[in-house]
Amino acid sequence: MSEQTNKGAFQRFLEASPDSTGKTLFVAVVLCLCASMIVSAAAVALRPTQEANKLKDKQINILQVAGLYEPGVNVTEAFGASFEPRILELATGRFTDDFDVATFDDRAAADDPATSIKLDYDPASIGRQSKYMTVYLLKDDAGEIDKVILPLHGYGLWSTLYGFIAVEENGNDIFGLQFYSHAETPGLGAEVDNPRWKALWKGKHLTDAAGELQITVAKTAPAAGKEFHVDALSGATLTSAGVDNLVRFWMGETGYAPFLANLKAGDI
Repeated sequence: MSEQTNKGAFQRFLEASPDSTGKTLFVAVVLCLCASMIVSAAAVALRPTQEANKLKDKQINILQVAGLYEPGVNVTEAFGASFEPRILELATGRFTDDFDVATFDDRAAADDPATSIKLDYDPASIGRQSKYMTVYLLKDDAGEIDKVILPLHGYGLWSTLYGFIAVEENGNDIFGLQFYSHAETPGLGAEVDNPRWKALWKGKHLTDAAGELQITVAKTAPAAGKEFHVDALSGATLTSAGVDNLVRFWMGETGYAPFLANLKAGDI
């Protein structure tokens, strides 16, 4: 029996040429395993920081759409001092205490059949709609509601746009609209982030005197009047249509209309 045969597999591996197929594969596998372990450990370690940053960004956007954000402000303190988050049951337009507002996740609720419904009428192209949404009440010094901040989302051209709409205490006048997450085309659909376009929303009305939803994003004003009209984005027809659809969906009967009716009646 040859000397090579008498050697164990490990010994033969060690004595093999560095360019051998076995050693090359071994090194590649070990490097991949080590790299994946490092990446996984980093992802786990950074998750709390990532979640904290996501929450801070969300709070900044809520402060901005309400006109309260100032650069350099302590976001957590400013948000906590200004807003009262509540869980809203969309169908009744009433608040519910069935969930912990500190941990309730609107997106997770929309994916859970127990807390959401599959939509037949779905102009916003969201698939499922949560039965409950976290809304944010901005109160004045007397403790009365000054504005309500309502989350909304819907499909544009390339992506789902997530944002907030601020509505005055009368339940009808828009104070502002802001999107915080989307992947629309830079220079076109992404102009939803343009301050000049966002400023067009302030002072517009949702419904007419008869209570009919009239707010529209289009190239021309609707018959109801300019007070219900926001100019469509130039060169971004499909994104504009998506914004029109999602705003009208969420402000309609399948969205916040029952809540806004209660707000108008002073029954909140």
